[in-house]
Amino acid sequence: MDGYRVLIADDHDEFRRGLEALLAATPDVEVVGTASDGAMAIALALDLQPDVVLMDLHMPRVNGIDATAQIVGSSPHIGVLVLTMMEDEESVFAAVRAGARGYLLKGARRGEITRAVQAVGAGEVIFGPGIADRVMAYFAGARSRPVADAFPDLTERERVVLGLIAEGKENGEIARQLGLSIKTVRNHASNIFTKLQVAHRAQAIVKAREAGLG
Repeated sequence: MDGYRVLIADDHDEFRRGLEALLAATPDVEVVGTASDGAMAIALALDLQPDVVLMDLHMPRVNGIDATAQIVGSSPHIGVLVLTMMEDEESVFAAVRAGARGYLLKGARRGEITRAVQAVGAGEVIFGPGIADRVMAYFAGARSRPVADAFPDLTERERVVLGLIAEGKENGEIARQLGLSIKTVRNHASNIFTKLQVAHRAQAIVKAREAGLG
């Protein structure tokens, strides 16, 4: 592709302009629009179809969580990268459940922000260092419960595949470990995402680890 088309959604004018200047000077990144509230972000995202939406969480009219859910629900190919002051676990996991593929704090360095935009635009999932630590701590303290009770719609094979996904294994590793083809693993993963009602791998990992897998 020629580059990543980015929409910036933030209600602080000065910060939004700073992001726009930063990204405008970044190779392979084009800022296609800016929004000062969540409702505007939804409308522009659905109209412009950017590759990435850089999303603040605390915004007027529609908050960033609800805006993310509506954007991803309508256009799942759009990658939402949260950039916010909110670092509590509730906000982090609400954003991931809504479909966000990345989460950074506003104190992140300029290089971290541009790398994250490019990573999310390329389909990757990324968390800032401080957020990654919180995610791991949350998972380490998560209570286990029987997987069959947590995911009654999954087959036994799908539960095994989900457990390996939750451990961070990629499809190729899972295929080798279970003696399956990569295509079969992809099909299992697709069925799992549908049954768990998640948009992508990161959301599936969150749900699985909260249930005690991984």
